[in-house]
Amino acid sequence: MNLAGAFSDSVQKHSEKTALFWGDATFSYSELWSRSLFVAGILRHQFNVAPGERVGLWLKNCPEFIPALFGVLQTGAVVVPINNFLKPEEVAYILNDAGIDIILTDGELSGHFQALKTKRPSLKLLNAENVLVSFPNPPGGTRFDTELLRNPVRKETDLAVLIYTSGTTGRPKGAMLSHGNLLHNVDSCRQCLHTEADDRFAVLLPMFHSYMLTVGILLPLLVGGSIVIVKSLHPARNLIQEIFTKRPTILPAFPQFYRSLVNAELPGKLPLRICISGSAPLPGQLLHEFESRFQIPLIEGYGLSEASPVVAKNPLDGTHKPGSIGLPIPNVRMSVQDDDGRTLGPNMVGEICVQGGNVMMGYWNQPEETAKAFRDTWLLTGDLGYRDDDGYYYITDRKKDMLLVNGNNVYPREIEEVIYQFPNVKETAVVGQPDARRGEQAIAFVVPNDGTSVNEAALLKFVREKLADYKVPRQVIVSPPLPRNATGKILKTELRKQLGGN
Repeated sequence: MNLAGAFSDSVQKHSEKTALFWGDATFSYSELWSRSLFVAGILRHQFNVAPGERVGLWLKNCPEFIPALFGVLQTGAVVVPINNFLKPEEVAYILNDAGIDIILTDGELSGHFQALKTKRPSLKLLNAENVLVSFPNPPGGTRFDTELLRNPVRKETDLAVLIYTSGTTGRPKGAMLSHGNLLHNVDSCRQCLHTEADDRFAVLLPMFHSYMLTVGILLPLLVGGSIVIVKSLHPARNLIQEIFTKRPTILPAFPQFYRSLVNAELPGKLPLRICISGSAPLPGQLLHEFESRFQIPLIEGYGLSEASPVVAKNPLDGTHKPGSIGLPIPNVRMSVQDDDGRTLGPNMVGEICVQGGNVMMGYWNQPEETAKAFRDTWLLTGDLGYRDDDGYYYITDRKKDMLLVNGNNVYPREIEEVIYQFPNVKETAVVGQPDARRGEQAIAFVVPNDGTSVNEAALLKFVREKLADYKVPRQVIVSPPLPRNATGKILKTELRKQLGGN
């Protein structure tokens, strides 16, 4: 079994059912399938895409994302979803690292194609909007379908998706997810969310993200459900209107959105069956207020791209504990271990480790980083936590130095490396400062070279040209020499104290 085959099975069972809602437009399973076949045919016959070749998807949330995804998979190629908030320089790194020669994008983002091509001369462009709008059905009817059936079938152990995740080295790493990894995680999520063909999933988080790929796209489409892609999140009433008109039953979102729902005036009872919170810790008070008002389960969970990504959730049919990430999902194991790999008992803090068919194959072309990520067959998450006497897990600290800005992982090292490219910077350190609206904001401490100065506004403009907006520091603080320990390591805890944190 592979992902394209699983989608094909779903199409056969639910051919004329609405699979996708987008504003006033709807798309049936058969329509998505025909568009996927067309993408596959273009990739194979015009671009000579071969099984195992990496193809980039640089798209905002839109209907085209679905046929682009399955069209690539139907050729046996590997999908590389790319964060649409990234700047061309960041995208170019991923293109070169993954060896991507074809990128599917939209009309707006395709305006950056020439800039990308200067960094990746072999790059070719396929505008997904033009293909899918102009040619809704594959020419020649089932010709592409027949050709695909003659091609070698991809196995569960074959690479399906490369998800690029920020790393402490300052450069993103490609987590290799096989067809089996993703199918395993989809089935585990199906069981723990009791997902059925009657369910509709509201998709408002970015579709390039591993969580939306698995829970927002693959899960509903492989069980015969439907997807409601929210066209606009601003103003908030647009999203609320979508919920009441399209009537989704499952909503994966982030804590800030649930806060806005609690405070919103609503036209009636929410049609949702389950709400899922991720990307950032869910405050216990918010959980209480939400469930008290709406009488709808708000389930907090945990995952990481390297695990396809879902690892744990509070159970629907049991106790869900405020502050806890819950229990391991079906067919996934978790443990808390010390640095020597010994399993720790209840209420003892150590590293959260994960084992199961959802765990990645490794990092693309990075055997040393792959080796660091595993101990035997256990994935080392880098997150510290414990489990209580009932087996529920809790996260006590995040990966070292990582920030959460609007639910996005931001690693200071990546920002620091860009700042070091600016003239007259002697040293820099980026730390997080709590922010009521965005969760955290990056603050950059910068030490100028002796006898020189650094213009804060010019530095921020420089960084903004090279990094996604959410990574740009809110403030630059020109600083005296940074505090260091005896071995010369910068003491970021002291810098946080200067900001009033800990």
